[in-house]
Amino acid sequence: MGEALSGLKRSMMCGEYRESHAGSKYTVMGWVQRKRNLGGLIFVDLRDRTGIIQVVFGEEIDKDAFAKADLVKPEYCLAVTGTLVKRESPNEGMPTGMVELNGESIKILSESETPPIQIKENLDTAEAVRLKYRYLDLRRPDIQNIFMIRHKTAKVVRDFLDENGFLEIETPIMTKSTPEGARDYLVPSRNYPGMFYALPQSPQLFKQLLMVSGYDRYYQIAKCFRDEDLRANRQPEFTQVDMELSFVEEDDVIGINEKLISRVFKEIKGVDVELPIMRMPYRIAMEKYGSDKPDLRFGMEICELTELVRNSGFKVFQDALAIGGSVRAIKAGNCADMGRKQLDKLGEFVKTFKAKGLAWIALKEGEIKSPISKFLTEEEMASIINKMEAKTGDLILIVADKNSVVFPSLGALRVHMAKELGLINRDEYKFVWITEFPLVSFNEEENRFQAEHHPFTAPMDEDIQYLVSDPGRVRAKAYDIVLNGEELGGGSIRIHDSALQEKMFDAIGLTKESAWEKFGFLLQAFKYGPPPHGGLAFGFDRLIMFLADTDNIKDVIAFPKNQNAFCPLTEAPNVVEETQLKELGINLNENVELSENL
Repeated sequence: MGEALSGLKRSMMCGEYRESHAGSKYTVMGWVQRKRNLGGLIFVDLRDRTGIIQVVFGEEIDKDAFAKADLVKPEYCLAVTGTLVKRESPNEGMPTGMVELNGESIKILSESETPPIQIKENLDTAEAVRLKYRYLDLRRPDIQNIFMIRHKTAKVVRDFLDENGFLEIETPIMTKSTPEGARDYLVPSRNYPGMFYALPQSPQLFKQLLMVSGYDRYYQIAKCFRDEDLRANRQPEFTQVDMELSFVEEDDVIGINEKLISRVFKEIKGVDVELPIMRMPYRIAMEKYGSDKPDLRFGMEICELTELVRNSGFKVFQDALAIGGSVRAIKAGNCADMGRKQLDKLGEFVKTFKAKGLAWIALKEGEIKSPISKFLTEEEMASIINKMEAKTGDLILIVADKNSVVFPSLGALRVHMAKELGLINRDEYKFVWITEFPLVSFNEEENRFQAEHHPFTAPMDEDIQYLVSDPGRVRAKAYDIVLNGEELGGGSIRIHDSALQEKMFDAIGLTKESAWEKFGFLLQAFKYGPPPHGGLAFGFDRLIMFLADTDNIKDVIAFPKNQNAFCPLTEAPNVVEETQLKELGINLNENVELSENL
């Protein structure tokens, strides 16, 4: 049975005691990190989220407290009152290491069973167990530090945006289902049988409505929901720092967000972000790095060899060029001695990105080795080596195919090689804005163009003339902020002109009737003097991952789902009572079986 506090008050948090506090009586409260019984003395390390204070119990200090302290075990919750004294053997490795508390009275507030996971930093226990006992996992100091960083980051963001004239306004969680790329999570309505609300994939339409409403600068740290297949760092519910501004152009949105990024990284990590952050058009990013989120911490840029081999006798190259593709390569320095098994593995690696294979040229001492040398003339081989600026010891890796295969193949291979060769400095932060994205892309299955972002993204002024005649040529007023190969956020300037919006709908094959069915409430609002506006949303969870130096998104979300979108802690999703289903007018198919993936 746990004891009541009975009016006892905590003096300070465990980690706040210093040498200057010695000589006074205090009450500390927390959990037992560990206990050491040395016979006449019992040492208890008491922990809360601020740190650890050592408490000493002894028969000479207080016999009753000493006897009671002998009963405590790890993770017991205690309140201890005593005098803070200087330690005879200081521990300079901990902030409270110069002092200790002589335990004169002790209350066992609650007992604890032996925890199924250890409460320590850098725990290697299986993730499934950690998520099942997440409330214990969250006690770990390294995890608690992450959530202190998350809290502080949110405060820095709010303070900065408040200083710059933004209003924090909440938008609905239950709203209308609108097409935004992923499946919606649906909520059945009891009052309107057969009808559903949708959980928002983003506050996109509502924040545009707020601009029509004259709020000028809106922001929200918003919950978003997407029912999509999960990858390593995706969660079905996630958080965005969402914002929208009126009477702005691209430079205005980018400029304010650069300053926000600079403030966050300076206050949270002590890192100075050089402003302005460089900008790179989407086309250049793809051609040089094979990705619209390039990692700029290392070189190994992609180089085009198409014109050098256009007349070569190598069938693989000719087949690629025949379908409008290209031949491109990267150079891996000092890798010419890589073995055939390793090279074959690299070939298998690019095949996962639909490449048919990988050609290579190794510049060894005194000779050039390559399986494609017999298909190329000496002049062609020399021109490739010259174009790649390769020297003895270097390895050239080549992919030939349509660009939609070449770019992701070499882009991923570039990052893979950099990791293998230890070229990536984890303490370096390389930001870049990617701009001038394509406005639309062609969906071959549906034989039509579709919006690359969403249908309210504005085209670049000089490209509007091609919106009807050549939509694939049109660039968008869209921008992503990228850090070390990860997209931190993205946004765009929106279309506010109704005539241009109709052209955009025509370009993606959306009829006027269909557009009004999907977005009618926004289009109606746009009849009443919408201002020019644009915005951006940061992935808040991903930002915290960088600030907290973790590669796992589950570390930065208090109660995350697993890779199957299941919560081991609460066992959600789960069945509900039949009466609830009847109230909602829902009849489950008799053939529905409970998932075996939980």
